[in-house]
Amino acid sequence: MTATAARAAALLAELRSLGSERDRAGMARYGIRVDRAFGVSVRTLREIAGRFGKDHALAQALWDTGNHEARLLACFVDDPAAVTSAQMEAWAKGFDSWDLCDQATTSLFDQGAHAWAKAAAWARRGEEWVRRGGFALMAGLAVHDREAGDAAFLRLLPLIERGAFDPRNYVRKAVSWALRNMGKRNRALNAAAVACAERIRAAADARSGGSRGGDPGARAARWVAADALQELASKEVEERLAAQDVARGAIRPPARTGRSGARRAPRSTGRSGRARTRRPRARGGRSAAATRT
Repeated sequence: MTATAARAAALLAELRSLGSERDRAGMARYGIRVDRAFGVSVRTLREIAGRFGKDHALAQALWDTGNHEARLLACFVDDPAAVTSAQMEAWAKGFDSWDLCDQATTSLFDQGAHAWAKAAAWARRGEEWVRRGGFALMAGLAVHDREAGDAAFLRLLPLIERGAFDPRNYVRKAVSWALRNMGKRNRALNAAAVACAERIRAAADARSGGSRGGDPGARAARWVAADALQELASKEVEERLAAQDVARGAIRPPARTGRSGARRAPRSTGRSGRARTRRPRARGGRSAAATRT
């Protein structure tokens, strides 16, 4: 046994000791396969990963065990720079739960050299978890690739429009996730994502002959559009985009207002140039200071 294999075996034994039937049952309730799981939380797995530096060989050895938690741990210890296209394809074949798919794509693959190509390719694939992986990659890239220009994301919108009509629950949720993350990236992409969601809704209505019902694909698309629009038009997203505008100097911050909502006038100054301040008046005409005891 090699040193790397021995470390992987020791970690597998540690994971087994940390397992919990209660957590395992909780995983099952959330749609995660548990036939090869011990019942260890992602938080605990990240704490274990923190004990190691990036180790590509160890990650592959952990993945090869086939254990659910070991594969999640592999996503946290692998080196994105060492991930190959062949590895991504091999691991994608092992996706059997949404959490494993999402951690592999948004904690590892989206930071590697092949992320953009796989996002587009996998979004066209037919296998449920691989296709979800394509849209999850888009969601991860929208957050983690700070250097990508808007054009790179705009090129993905046609794939999102087509993917929205996939009636499979885990696919449609990933489509919405990708669209929402793109629309939160900046003001221009927000407008493009909102327009995309509106096109999806219009296409679903046209396909079903109305704003309700229709085949499973039309219903899935209508759900994607509604889910995306609800967040992209929310107060929280608008405040986030406004803060970005201020940070870039695109707009001036709003003027300060008083309690009544009216803009505050500049304070007058005396001969010394210092701003005059009025002492607050208490009821009855006496100053606030005079009422103190």
